[in-house]
Amino acid sequence: MFGSGVLRGMLVTLRHFVETYTEDPRRVKARAATPNAVRQTPNDARGLFTVQYPEEKLAIPERFRFYPMLIVDGTTGQDWCTSCGICAKVCPPQCIWIVRGTQPNGKPKPEPEEFYLDTTICMQCGYCAEFCPFDAIKMNHDYELSAYERHESAIYNKEMLSVTTTFYARTHPRAWAEESAVRAEKEARDKAKAAPATPAPAPVAAAPAPGPAPTGAASTRP
Repeated sequence: MFGSGVLRGMLVTLRHFVETYTEDPRRVKARAATPNAVRQTPNDARGLFTVQYPEEKLAIPERFRFYPMLIVDGTTGQDWCTSCGICAKVCPPQCIWIVRGTQPNGKPKPEPEEFYLDTTICMQCGYCAEFCPFDAIKMNHDYELSAYERHESAIYNKEMLSVTTTFYARTHPRAWAEESAVRAEKEARDKAKAAPATPAPAPVAAAPAPGPAPTGAASTRP
């Protein structure tokens, strides 16, 4: 039994070795015609199992996290970030810094004037996205961000970090659906609280029941 099992295992290895040279050449033309093709799993076909990066890429799981991104409403263009600063406070390497805007009357504006992220020290922990009370920070999937220098290209500003809600819904469909349901439920509760209450009708007072005749009352009989 031991010898036959080893033999079967070696035959499987030999079959994969031969199929690498017989099956994979048929996919060379397809890879050239469709750059950046996504293979869901590396072993879903015969032949070469190795993903031929960058011509082929593996599908990225939804919970994969790389650098943070700022969510902007795709319809109104309004930043979801209110520059509260919680993300900068909970960031372990302190790689986030924010400049809050100011209104003409001197009061702080509930949106960031500037937002910077130092990618050279970001550890992709996701604390900023987890603690954000407004769902304004999420973790992006874009990992191909290499550069030849680190002092300018590695410092991301607000424009480089901002993405629309449409982009987030496409890259994180499950999380977007769950968060949208929670927001819709909260809006429904707020509308129910804000609606004026209908006053209850005033109770109608009942007529008093006739009581017994008082003692000593005069008789009406002759």
